[in-house]
Amino acid sequence: MKRYKLFFSGTCFAAVLLTASCQKSFLDVPIQGQATTATDPNLAVSLVTGVYNSLYSSEAFGGAGGDVHGISFIAATNIISDDADKGSFDGDQPSLKDIDNFTTTPTNNFVAALWNGYYSGIARANQALAALSTSSLDVATKTQLIGEVRFIRGYYYFNLVRFFGKVPKVIRVPKDAQDANTDPAFQTRAPVDTIYNIITQDLQFAINNLPLRAQAGVGHANKGAAQSLLAKTYLYRKNWQQVQALTQEVINSGQYSLVPDYTIIWRYVGDNNSESIFETQSGTFNNGDIAVGGYCTWQGPRVGGKGGWTDLGFGFDTPSLDLVNAYEVGDKRRAYTIITVDNSGKHIGTILYDGFRIPSADSVQSLYYNYKAYASENKNVEPFLGNRDQKQKNVRLLRYADVLLMNAEAANELGQPASAVNYLNMIRTRAGLAATKAAAQADVRTAIWKERRIELAMEHDRFFDLVRTGRAAQVMQAAGKNFVTGKNELLPVPSLQIQLSGGKLDQNPGY
Repeated sequence: MKRYKLFFSGTCFAAVLLTASCQKSFLDVPIQGQATTATDPNLAVSLVTGVYNSLYSSEAFGGAGGDVHGISFIAATNIISDDADKGSFDGDQPSLKDIDNFTTTPTNNFVAALWNGYYSGIARANQALAALSTSSLDVATKTQLIGEVRFIRGYYYFNLVRFFGKVPKVIRVPKDAQDANTDPAFQTRAPVDTIYNIITQDLQFAINNLPLRAQAGVGHANKGAAQSLLAKTYLYRKNWQQVQALTQEVINSGQYSLVPDYTIIWRYVGDNNSESIFETQSGTFNNGDIAVGGYCTWQGPRVGGKGGWTDLGFGFDTPSLDLVNAYEVGDKRRAYTIITVDNSGKHIGTILYDGFRIPSADSVQSLYYNYKAYASENKNVEPFLGNRDQKQKNVRLLRYADVLLMNAEAANELGQPASAVNYLNMIRTRAGLAATKAAAQADVRTAIWKERRIELAMEHDRFFDLVRTGRAAQVMQAAGKNFVTGKNELLPVPSLQIQLSGGKLDQNPGY
């Protein structure tokens, strides 16, 4: 099998109702002599590269491609939860404040950007799959690339169903605009069970056809990533036997291990580390930085008060006081999850791992910032070519610690609390904490839920965990948020999409 290196760079696409490509459709009859996927395998490979590139999408204000992992994603995963506040100053980006306070409406631009971003990515995936079906690539290479694309499509649908519940089932390329505007699949929302079936089928194909991490290219989807994401899918379906079986396969594969030093996991030196199961990639292109747009800058510490320093960003997605206080005494993870601004009155400041000094509280907008989103501008510490909006930051989407905690949760729900405690304590030991005292199933369940919050803090999982475990209303209302049961578990379907469908797309309850 010939291995094709996929270089992740930016490409363009536009939206037609849900999504369509800006490239000439490969279903069109080609001009005589023009290369096709059947004659030039590189065309299909380029489309696969485009699927990976869609992971970078971060246009939250109506730009082409929408938002996949930018500020809209940050808002709908972190800011919406009790782990974070909107941040910045009160009047900055009121639509983010609406997400934070559960006053979001169907016209919210960040919600619309999410819908556009994920369906643009799915459109790219569908185009790549269609191209691969007629490609002249050898069978082994073609099958592996199909597996990688289906993994990403499965990941996109997994996020969509968690964001919106029912969503359109778009698993093929429309023949033309008329097809896209008349086929009910493009115009209506499929049941949640149907979407989960798509996710399961895509990820099972990936499991069956992708190599283990050691045989896969860096940054490529692999068997372990597909197993882990499918396990997470079953976690939301409460299929505990499948969660346990899949996570145990990942554990037994020998491909992953906990990084001994928690502090480096999100730094440049920790990119694609032994704990990484899947993460977006970053680097340079045309002598510039390339990564998820604005991921670091949106969350960077912001100047305030007396000022007098060059700040690092816009100051959004600030860790909440509730999260700050949730850590046990002696937990090493707190200092490397949360940047704590000096508020001692002694003007000591806060020194980050690269030597950068953040002034004291009287010169900074907020007291806490997300350390996991920080990327250094010190070129002697981490690569940085000057583009703050494209800092070379890999976003960790799946980690081995998550796999261990999923296995623990499944074991406990299957009546095996002793087995659950074993993996739970592996996480706690690394954090410098004593073994849990929980033993009974109910106590172990609570301990696992708390450990997930702390271990994965600010990593885009907390709100979803609250919803799937039925605790969202209790926790959000206790945090003073306007959470309404039966409504705010999901985001609203963007009003523009309902209009474009001629009213065939229905709205989520309460909006």
